[in-house]
Amino acid sequence: MTKNMKSLMVAVVLVVASMAFAACMGTKSNAMANGSELVGVRGASAGETAPFGMVAVNRGSLKIGLEENDTLWGSAFPRRDISVDGFWMDQYEVSNAKYRQFVYWVRDSIIRERLADPAYGGDETYKIEEDRYGEPVAPHLNWNKPIPSERRATEDELRAIESVYITHPIDGTRMLDASQMNYRYEIYDYAMAAKRKYRLDPRQRDLNTDNQVDENEVVMISKDTAWIDDDGKIVRQTITRPLSGPWDFLNTYIVNVYPDTTCWVNDFDNADNERYMKLYFSHSAYDDYPVVGVDWEQANAFCAWRTDMMNVGMGAYAKHLQRYRLPSEVEWEYAARGGTSTPYFFEGSPSDYTNEGFWNGIFGADTTQINRYVIYVNNSKNRSQEPSKVLANPFGLKNMLGNVMEYCSDWYAEDAYSQLADGAKDPKGPDSGTEYVVRGGTYASDASELRSAARSYTRHDDWLRTDPQNPKSIWWYSDIKSIGFRVVCEVPEEIKNK
Repeated sequence: MTKNMKSLMVAVVLVVASMAFAACMGTKSNAMANGSELVGVRGASAGETAPFGMVAVNRGSLKIGLEENDTLWGSAFPRRDISVDGFWMDQYEVSNAKYRQFVYWVRDSIIRERLADPAYGGDETYKIEEDRYGEPVAPHLNWNKPIPSERRATEDELRAIESVYITHPIDGTRMLDASQMNYRYEIYDYAMAAKRKYRLDPRQRDLNTDNQVDENEVVMISKDTAWIDDDGKIVRQTITRPLSGPWDFLNTYIVNVYPDTTCWVNDFDNADNERYMKLYFSHSAYDDYPVVGVDWEQANAFCAWRTDMMNVGMGAYAKHLQRYRLPSEVEWEYAARGGTSTPYFFEGSPSDYTNEGFWNGIFGADTTQINRYVIYVNNSKNRSQEPSKVLANPFGLKNMLGNVMEYCSDWYAEDAYSQLADGAKDPKGPDSGTEYVVRGGTYASDASELRSAARSYTRHDDWLRTDPQNPKSIWWYSDIKSIGFRVVCEVPEEIKNK
């Protein structure tokens, strides 16, 4: 019997078993109509498998605080046990190829909008405004209709396609107009909307019937919004206004998503930096290298886009999925340690591998072990590297230490960990701040800066110092070429409990 025939027989058996099980369940459901035991109605399950390129980080605990040979804290505070729930995490940092897919999606959405615009192509089939029954729907792009090739496009279509490109005035290179690559997305704050104090009916805000209801109470809300002004600039604003309805919890963001490729020449001088500026993001040779030159807002926009793409692909099952997002600082450190409590997730201490110190300065350090797991100053050749250069940590994650720093979702505070209660579960960072947490160190870091506990933060003003625009851009980090990110997604309960 061939392997294919065996597989077919197994599939048939499974289908028959499923039908028998469904019949039994149907009988039980019918019996309920005439009275029976209370068994409950089970919720639907998406049967989610591991998202592409991600690994499951199982729930567990993490010890944080002062520890011998592994402290970066300026003052001592008691060690605490922190509980971390399970989540999916990208095995590698988000690569140029993956981020380029995001940029190209934005490019193609702009082209489709213009192909449907009477001022350009005027082809209404690029936008869907009614369903197959002729009923009106919210207008959205038709991604099933391909963009015509430039050789076959009409004059108007070609004008729409070429509108997203510019030509370099000196060398004549045709390239994307980065200033147009704006991605608009919305996030509905379900947690805030569910709070009792934001109920429209004042009587539902307080269940204590002994308290008098203030029918004239004015409840204020804050929400983020964004628009593009008459000059084509993105304007972001947080507005505060009286509660009016569910739309108060829908936040709107517009982000220019093109990475700042000039970061290679602005960060510091290097003979090869001009080549990396021209090729690092766009050339296939660097497809698997981590994307750099993106800021925290762009990383979050990528997460939102990735969520929307998954929702489209999953169809009706999308409601079971959690959003892709940046990891919290605690999640990041838990994943980086890989179940260990030592300075690194591999054998050795910072004093073994650092270039600093008297003995290592004279005789050199034995870096055989760290070189297997980390891209850092001793082996990086002063640039980021692809994941194949290193081995994974015990959780199956690569480049958690070294290569490029990685954004976390939390605001940075020097004493953030000291504020956590012992036994806290999935703690988040401060409610506000001026800089965001980055972790992991870079390809230019010394081994002493790469401990799993090492904390750092964005330096927004410094990273924009050489930006020639006035006012300076809020998007492009022209002075940092060693920061990237990876994405997490919460694990469904049925997987967490395995």
